[in-house]
Amino acid sequence: MIPRYSRPEMTAIWEPATRFRIWFEIEAHAASAMAEIGMIPKEAAKVIWDKGSKAQFDVDKIDAIERVTKHDVIAFLTHLAEFVGPEARFVHQGMTSSDILDTCLNIQLVRAADLLIAGCDRLLAALKTRAFEHKTTVCIGRSHGIHAEPVTFGLKLAQAYAEFARARERLVLARKEVATCAISGAVGTFANIDPQVEEYVAAKLGLTPEPVSTQVIPRDRHAMYFATLGVVASSIERLAIEIRHLQRTEVLEAEEFFSQGQKGSSAMPHKRNPVLTENLTGLARLVRGYALPAMENVALWHERDISHSSVERMIGPDATVTLDFALHRMAGVVEKLVVYPENMQKNLDRLGGLIHSQRILLALTQKGVSREDSYAWVQRNAMPVWRGQGDFLTLLKADKDVSKTLTAKDLEALFDLGYHVKHVDTIFRRVFGKA
Repeated sequence: MIPRYSRPEMTAIWEPATRFRIWFEIEAHAASAMAEIGMIPKEAAKVIWDKGSKAQFDVDKIDAIERVTKHDVIAFLTHLAEFVGPEARFVHQGMTSSDILDTCLNIQLVRAADLLIAGCDRLLAALKTRAFEHKTTVCIGRSHGIHAEPVTFGLKLAQAYAEFARARERLVLARKEVATCAISGAVGTFANIDPQVEEYVAAKLGLTPEPVSTQVIPRDRHAMYFATLGVVASSIERLAIEIRHLQRTEVLEAEEFFSQGQKGSSAMPHKRNPVLTENLTGLARLVRGYALPAMENVALWHERDISHSSVERMIGPDATVTLDFALHRMAGVVEKLVVYPENMQKNLDRLGGLIHSQRILLALTQKGVSREDSYAWVQRNAMPVWRGQGDFLTLLKADKDVSKTLTAKDLEALFDLGYHVKHVDTIFRRVFGKA
């Protein structure tokens, strides 16, 4: 987690001050619940809330205490006692460190998910706007990187919109998956704390009680969460690579916005490089990389060990901060993307009409020619054009077999670009619904 690839809204979730404030709220809500069922005096719960809520937790001091205790929660509780006074003996009654750590982590992951969903919303809005802007802007579709048949640039963006709509749904599910609370004490049996306390704390914090915590919240939930982040990152990379290809000099159908005063190369003043989308490709690799250790965290010893702890201290902030930054960077790229319809037309024309080969093939078969012969006739005229030796339509008209089956007028009609994009409205309705 470095400032270069971070947004303050997300990094704030992972700051020590935020974590300690959440820890206090968990402890204070638990104290209120205990007071309601008679586990601790009501006045004690009131003092804990009143004094603790006004406290300015000193991160450096807590760290200093931890260097002695070698235990982060005990260090925090020791510091909290300085504010609360004698009633601090009623804090953490029947609870264990995992109750605080796991519940806090899930609160942070839920808050992070909310920001990630908002980032998706911004990207979706940008994709929708640009998709409708270029709904009928015809460009070449490619398979294996080779010119195939015409599409529209709007369809490319509509595809990305549909993918990120799924990404948003996955983030909502990931948020729900991880929004649980455990206040069940040592080995998760509630032996020294009433289950009502957990239910109370969960309700206050917008979580649901973990059905069986075993002292820790099961890490399959977190594995699913980080795996989801990895999938979303992969979708970002897919769109980034599409833009990077379209910005290649030989293609140049679209490119990242190049601002006044921006420099593309320290050596070559003419360069305009796709640096943002290249950056996004790299960031996606990182986010995917965090999914594997999250999956390895699932297998803990018996009711609890802490082999997952060091992993989560790193991947929690790093994965969410990185993906949050990437979503907003990608949204900015789409919002400002420079599109060149004239270059799209040039590229459509580069192969001398070969992009209509399938239409010729199908027309011949519909006239009674076998598929094998139809393919051979079309291909033998296509290959010279591929090598730059002639125009496809001209060669087809001159071919004795083709011309006996299809008239010149028939062939000319088969070279209509509009034929290939006649169902764009249907696809847009499927993606965006009725306008």
